[in-house]
Amino acid sequence: MKVLMFGWEFPPQSTGGLGTACYGLTKALSSLGAEITLVLPTTEGTSSEFLKLVGANARVREIKTPMRPYMTSQQYSSRHGRSSLYGQTLFEEVSRYAEAAEQIAREESFDVIHCHDWLTYEAGIRAKKVSSKPLVVHVHATELDRTGGLSVNRHVYDIERKGMHAADAVVAVSNYTKGKITSHYGVSPEKVAVVHNAAERQEQGASYRPEQFGIKSHSKIVLFLGRITLQKGPDYFIYAAKRILELEPDTRFVIAGSGDMEEFIINKAAELGIADKVLFTGFLKGDDVKRVYRMADVYVMPSVSEPFGITALEAINSGTPVIISKNSGVSEVISHCLKVDFWDTNQLSNKIIGVLRYRELAEELQANAESEMGKVSWLNSAQKCLDVYSSLLRKV
Repeated sequence: MKVLMFGWEFPPQSTGGLGTACYGLTKALSSLGAEITLVLPTTEGTSSEFLKLVGANARVREIKTPMRPYMTSQQYSSRHGRSSLYGQTLFEEVSRYAEAAEQIAREESFDVIHCHDWLTYEAGIRAKKVSSKPLVVHVHATELDRTGGLSVNRHVYDIERKGMHAADAVVAVSNYTKGKITSHYGVSPEKVAVVHNAAERQEQGASYRPEQFGIKSHSKIVLFLGRITLQKGPDYFIYAAKRILELEPDTRFVIAGSGDMEEFIINKAAELGIADKVLFTGFLKGDDVKRVYRMADVYVMPSVSEPFGITALEAINSGTPVIISKNSGVSEVISHCLKVDFWDTNQLSNKIIGVLRYRELAEELQANAESEMGKVSWLNSAQKCLDVYSSLLRKV
């Protein structure tokens, strides 16, 4: 099976779950014998060399473009709108990228096209047109997720809808996401296959020393790790922190990540009078991510809309109990965790306090969740993708 795959980020240049998912899925597909040609935007990193870790069946082709995952139209215009090398707007650049992708499709030999998220859908449509090969679009998040349903960018939504309807099959990372695809994009349920994400087992990373961060050794630590954006619910996390500190004043809160709400959350912590109890680490990667998971007594994912939520699996793999939003796909594969309505900060704070106070509860949650991880693997995800490919090719 030869797969022409269009991705947006890949380690070591990853800024979110898309890069983690693309790496895990590509590595597993390669191990199952699929030959992958992964098309990526040119970055400052060494994706080509990192791809060698995936396996002999994978190689990369790059397209020179300044587009990056999670980039908004405003961000693109402010950084690159006056460039003579690229499109004047983000959407012009998406079109230019698609033209380059079409040329790659003319040059490569493949059986199926696989595209990750909206920035690659136009590229996939063009590749399908010139090759007559089946197209699979992989939905990791929709515009409705990214905006929480507020201020939806109609142009992005239209590209997503066009891609889903042009595809021969749609892969959703959860039943939660499948529901959005069918109800908000008008795609037939029969066309959508659910392929849950997974997480690789964490290797032992560098040890954590509380004194490095001015944290007392007896302090309990609550972790938020993710993009600091509306979608991830960092504001609900900080409101819950305020209430928790009224009952558990020795608790410390770590917010790891970056995003457009970072300044707001920093100011809100100061406004609530808890700035000295909240540590902002900025964006973390590598051993720092492993370290921050292990330092936490509980990991909290209060997302407004989370198509999946790989970070919850990573926390479990690191030995940390988790509390997750009911509006998340990961809740479909892990039952041994505490689930909350993201907006209910009283409920969220009560459950965090429960895990912090009762060691037996934390240990039981973690032990049972870890036992569930045996059924969650990238090999299972890759096999389901191969099944989708095979089903499409039988119809050709």
